[in-house]
Amino acid sequence: MNKGIRLSNGEWLYFLGSGDVLKNDYVLETIFSNPISKEFSLIAGKIMYEGATKPFIYSKHKIIKTPSWSFSIWLRNSLHHQGTFYRKELFFKNSYNLKYRVLSDYWFNILLFKSKEKCFLTDLMIAKCNSNGMSKTGSWQTYTEEIKLKINHSSILLSPVFYCIVLVKIALRKLVNGKF
Repeated sequence: MNKGIRLSNGEWLYFLGSGDVLKNDYVLETIFSNPISKEFSLIAGKIMYEGATKPFIYSKHKIIKTPSWSFSIWLRNSLHHQGTFYRKELFFKNSYNLKYRVLSDYWFNILLFKSKEKCFLTDLMIAKCNSNGMSKTGSWQTYTEEIKLKINHSSILLSPVFYCIVLVKIALRKLVNGKF
């Protein structure tokens, strides 16, 4: 992603992962058909997960993810890069932190939220995403990365809170998937 950012020359950047596709041929045209106010640094829409993996801890059937730009970002990544457009200028001071191999986009989103960047939320479905990706495996390594990035953005004193959140996520995932 960082290499693509350096090579890009547009005003807006968008990151589509391997196995992910735009919802239809008109998404970009629809998003940018009207000028976007300079007050917004991000535009975020819905994504739909498809694939064999059931990554959702609240419901096996919840395949559509609606973005949220609120304090809830501390509980879960409520803004997915497959559904988000970023103004390129956001990357002038920071880029994706490669210390977080799987969740660098989540790290960046929390950074932007803490910086009080404004996000325009749309009901438009942006992309269909593969649910078999690394961030959806539910591995302890990914959860450990989540804890570390949250501590990086806050305080080591909050680490027990972040560990508790992860343990609840793991328990719910196992319960929902019948592996508890």
